[in-house]
Amino acid sequence: MTTGQVLVVDDEADIRELLGMTLIRMGLEPQCVGSVSEALSLLGSNSFELCLTDMRLADGDGLSIVEHITRNHPSLPVAVITAHGSAENAVAALKAGAFDYLGKPVSLDQLRALVRSALKLPRPGGERRDADAQPAPGAPQLIGNSPLMAQARQMIDKLARSQAPVQIRGESGCGKELAARLIHLNGARREGPFLAVNCGAIPENLMESEFFGHKKGSFTGALADHDGFFQAADGGTLFLDEVGDLPLSMQVKLLRAIQEKRVRKVGSTSEEPVDVRIISATHRHLADEVRSGAFRQDLYYRLNVIELRMPALRELCDDIPRLAAAILARHAADGRAPRLSAQAEAALQAYHFPGNVRELENILERAMALVSDEEITVADLQLPDERAVAQEADVDNLPLPERLEAIERKAILEALERARYNQTAAAKLLGISFRALRYRIQRLGIKQELDARP
Repeated sequence: MTTGQVLVVDDEADIRELLGMTLIRMGLEPQCVGSVSEALSLLGSNSFELCLTDMRLADGDGLSIVEHITRNHPSLPVAVITAHGSAENAVAALKAGAFDYLGKPVSLDQLRALVRSALKLPRPGGERRDADAQPAPGAPQLIGNSPLMAQARQMIDKLARSQAPVQIRGESGCGKELAARLIHLNGARREGPFLAVNCGAIPENLMESEFFGHKKGSFTGALADHDGFFQAADGGTLFLDEVGDLPLSMQVKLLRAIQEKRVRKVGSTSEEPVDVRIISATHRHLADEVRSGAFRQDLYYRLNVIELRMPALRELCDDIPRLAAAILARHAADGRAPRLSAQAEAALQAYHFPGNVRELENILERAMALVSDEEITVADLQLPDERAVAQEADVDNLPLPERLEAIERKAILEALERARYNQTAAAKLLGISFRALRYRIQRLGIKQELDARP
């Protein structure tokens, strides 16, 4: 590893010595001080690769150092060292701009992992510390130049330089998983795994095993040791989609895993360290879920350290032509994508898109199958009847039987969307049996829509 200077700030001499020796063994040059004033002085006259600071110092606190670095040295990653169990301090530091945190007593394995991650961050101007770790060709990207899309892209770039937990909020189909992937690919963990998990599609009795793994013989059917999501994502990013669907019992275990950075397999007597960044997403308003008691407040604050809002497609009308062209090009079988007529383009820009980008993609895939020449017309798009959409939005004015059917239909479609059209998972979300869901899908005419999906 190339030599670089690291600023260490701690008022305990033995901690400074421990951190300093570890950094030297990693090929780095530590500059160790014991106060805020000494740290600020060195920051003004030296160039550092990383700063490690304790939260409690004799002449102030580490938070002031974090804030100073965020304002004056934004490309310098800073990590804080907190007392055991001081979750509030860690969250406050991450919100202030800290790259990551370590708990006391300091784990040298966690320290080394943190340092390696910090040194892999993109350098100012796009230069990377590890030149071989370039994004793969054809990497995902957010398409569009509208102000809201530019704002989301700028926030993603900022979040990629941190290890802070991120919560992505937005409607179904608006690109929350894509945003999470971009945060991962543009950050220090880009060489590690990215694992996406739909929390609403996991049976409750299997959740602990799926998240943390299990030992052979720990329960009926456990025929071998099994790693969970946390072990599979070690060194990378774990994306928890629809995290609001987690039951309260699992929320407690997830909170502990995030705070301690350790997990215990089902049937094991010991814990194992994991190095995972958590990015979560939901279409719900978790603050409302907290107030109703359906979601733990302490977990909410740990997941929602930084929030990223992904705009709905109807807020990005000017971006729809470029986005549509990119989708058509991606799905063109022979590389020759049909183009949209001016009328078809205008129709897409005027449409409400309740299903967002996912719905746009389905509409265009269907249109490509129907188009008879090189130009897609309004008829090829087969956009929903606006009157039917308006009637669905005005359910309260319907007679009671039709109103109940409309509400039931809407609930089933939303559950299917959240469960990514896994009917078993959708039935669980609705609190009914799979058989009952299948009957309702047939009765309400939803089956034909599902059969027609691309």
